[in-house]
Amino acid sequence: MKKALVTLSIAGLCALPLASQAAYKETGVSNGGTITGSVKFAGKDRPPKTYTISKDNDVCGTGVREIDFVRVENGHLMDAVVYLEKVKEGKPFPTDVGDATIDQKGCEFKPFLQVMKNKAVLSAVNDDPILHNIHTYELIRGDAKGPKKTLTNISQPKPGVVKSTIKVKKGPAMKVECDAHDFMHGFVFIAKNPYFAKVADDGSFTIKDVPPGKYTIKAWHGMLKNQKAKVTVDTGGTATVDFTFK
Repeated sequence: MKKALVTLSIAGLCALPLASQAAYKETGVSNGGTITGSVKFAGKDRPPKTYTISKDNDVCGTGVREIDFVRVENGHLMDAVVYLEKVKEGKPFPTDVGDATIDQKGCEFKPFLQVMKNKAVLSAVNDDPILHNIHTYELIRGDAKGPKKTLTNISQPKPGVVKSTIKVKKGPAMKVECDAHDFMHGFVFIAKNPYFAKVADDGSFTIKDVPPGKYTIKAWHGMLKNQKAKVTVDTGGTATVDFTFK
């Protein structure tokens, strides 16, 4: 299926931190608006990718494993996240979005997709009595077909937990793989501000308490080229943005 350098002197780099490095500021939002919409898929819905389970069969199972990297339900694209880019301040992060835990059980990453806060801690749990090697990549363009950069690469030879602080600079998400088992795959969306929404089962999304203003809004999917649009949010108003992937 189908699917984004300035040179500074050392003195200037020390004196002028980049705007993208500024921390998001949590403040109250009393006059916010709402953004709603849907994420659709109009391309050819190809079958899941099939992997042969060739090792550790007593734990991982036998035969093959199918992974549906691009799930489509009734014309809507699943496993997508819609978010606003470069929001400097606004509402607090949701209480359930911060650190994250990814479980390696039965040679699968669970959950397949989750959201965590940038610069938070990822706990990688090995629940299997075999070697796993959790390898996380920052997806620079947003999708796994584009350039990527290693964030963590940690061997887990036995059951237990390893913790790593995750910090992405350019990309909106990371891919999770196991170097010991090529059939293990997962994704984590990295939220740099709380203005995001995971697409619901009916393809819809809602982002609330958005400070009035003009924004760049993006739709992310781990295997498809990300999309973007412009949106204006009025005080107490509702703006609608729809995306269609192909």
